[in-house]
Amino acid sequence: MARMTTAERRGYHQICGQDGAMMVIACDQRGGMRTLLAADPEEQAKISNDVLGNTKADITRYLASQASCVLVDPICAVPQVVDEGVLSRDTALLIGLDASGWDVSPEGYRISKMVEGITARRVRELGGTGGKIMIYLRSDTPAANTRNMATLERVIADFASEDLLLVVEFLTYALEGESKETYATKIPELIQGGTRLCLDAGSKVLKLPYPGSPESCAEVTRLCGEVPWAILSAGVDHATFLQQVEIAMHNGASGVIAGRSLWKDCISLDRAVTRQRLETIAVPRLREIQAVIARYSAHHTRVA
Repeated sequence: MARMTTAERRGYHQICGQDGAMMVIACDQRGGMRTLLAADPEEQAKISNDVLGNTKADITRYLASQASCVLVDPICAVPQVVDEGVLSRDTALLIGLDASGWDVSPEGYRISKMVEGITARRVRELGGTGGKIMIYLRSDTPAANTRNMATLERVIADFASEDLLLVVEFLTYALEGESKETYATKIPELIQGGTRLCLDAGSKVLKLPYPGSPESCAEVTRLCGEVPWAILSAGVDHATFLQQVEIAMHNGASGVIAGRSLWKDCISLDRAVTRQRLETIAVPRLREIQAVIARYSAHHTRVA
């Protein structure tokens, strides 16, 4: 089991709140954010990176300032949120390495894409507390993971060479021809299997989809040992996510890295609307999540 170095541990402490648990606001999405800002594909295509950058700046200023950390992309959001004073001095900064979308192999497997030129050294230059990588995994199909695991291992080695914190996220997906119902029954197994793969590659902090049940959450915690893991929201509605956070924290999770469940119905091309909704809708949602975390973090947060 990989253990954090002193520098990595310091970075981990910074992405956690005073209660010792992660409460990270994720707004590194690009394609997904465009679909929320406009329903028509042609209108989505017209939304520039500058517009996305302004939206992310507002999420950072009005929502992430109330949390322990913000996760942004290196295309639209940095260095602006740092250089323009948007990012609070008390809010840590994670920078995502993954590009929007995915490639498809001849066999139909998803191949994760990284943003060109974003290395551990570049994350440090942009003021990042650490980086975040997302890869796609099907732990029951080894051939699906070869290229993505090679990418993960290369990035882990790069961040280790810079002694910089790296948060590792993976997502699962349905294979071609696999029914929605069949895939759904496999999710706990796929989350546990993907966790094993990431741990075996040397991951030191994990960002995971909801493992599917209390028992599966507990098994993920057992697998992780001293490696902390946070639950992601995957865009589910707030009430559903709040229940998932409760279950995950009760069964050993070390916090939350969430985006769309907090702000997906708050953002608008009208920045005044965005700011008003972030303050009146997103921040109260955040407070509810923080209240759940506070009940469990003292007992379950693990720092490797």
